[in-house]
Amino acid sequence: MKIKLDFNSTVYQQISQQLSIIDTFKGKWKAIEGQQGKYLKELRKIATIESIGSSTRIEGATLTDEEVEKLLKSVKIAKLQSRDEQEVVGYYEALEIILDSFADIDLEERYIHQMHGILLKHSHKDQAHKGKYKNLSNQVVANYPDGTQQTIFRTTEPHLTPNEMQGLIAWTNERMEKKDLHPLMITAAFVYEFLSIHPYQDGNGRLSRLLTSLLLMKQEYRFIRYVSFENVIETKKEGYYRALMEGQKNRGKENERIDSWILFFLECLIILTQRLDAKYETYSKLKTALNDRQQVVLAYIKERKNAQVGELESQLKEYSRNTLKKDLAYLVKEGMLLKTGEGRGVRYHAKE
Repeated sequence: MKIKLDFNSTVYQQISQQLSIIDTFKGKWKAIEGQQGKYLKELRKIATIESIGSSTRIEGATLTDEEVEKLLKSVKIAKLQSRDEQEVVGYYEALEIILDSFADIDLEERYIHQMHGILLKHSHKDQAHKGKYKNLSNQVVANYPDGTQQTIFRTTEPHLTPNEMQGLIAWTNERMEKKDLHPLMITAAFVYEFLSIHPYQDGNGRLSRLLTSLLLMKQEYRFIRYVSFENVIETKKEGYYRALMEGQKNRGKENERIDSWILFFLECLIILTQRLDAKYETYSKLKTALNDRQQVVLAYIKERKNAQVGELESQLKEYSRNTLKKDLAYLVKEGMLLKTGEGRGVRYHAKE
């Protein structure tokens, strides 16, 4: 791995600048996180929906964030007929475990197998190989919205996969223990190698993003639960594949370098911090004018563009319907929301 991280001075300078931006935000966010309970709870819920939708769409699924949210609200496991639905629920269950229990999940083979099993738990066609390393050769394939595919490169052969995975896990744990490499460099390098090995028959891309969240959370970058890293990757999908290909075209050779991937990975994290910063800045401006409950109501509608009273009532169960209606009327009066429709068709829209 060391030679893959042997970059020229210009690249090191760029990486150093990116790391500084992210770490400055990390310190700032730690102070914020202890103060804003309800608002952050809502941000996490929204980020989770976005992460599930984006990560499954990167691999070819078609459900929108709205469809993902609706599915998770009314999910009946026995009725998950489509593959998209099966993938969404599996990703949701695995992501929730990571976000809630990251401190208790060690980076070990058995836990990675377990996470893979949860990810594919509801997928009918994957039952035979879930939680087990691949036994057939596979490829990294890019799936594009128009249905076309592009083979990126050939991956580690099945008979070599266990040894390579054990080596990668050992290297990552040693770096985290010795702290002789920046945590974000460790995470980015792990993800690159995991995708290069492609250890499972299916689900590697989704699992790599779950493991990204696990490693970031374990290394104190916990702001990632409030804004979707997967969504950033989805919006930069071509760059994602291009950065991987830049290193993987020389896979196994002495000139294999992963500078393009490291720079891309860190750029995505910077975009993430900017998004979260913007969300919090908007919230802070409103904080002086609105009470805590009104701030939560407004934040909920802004994230979804519009909502009905019933939706708010089901999501914000601690508040009564009458209280929510009064808050909505106040927010409309103050010009913060726009009201359309009549009777049961009334919707409240966020103003741009």
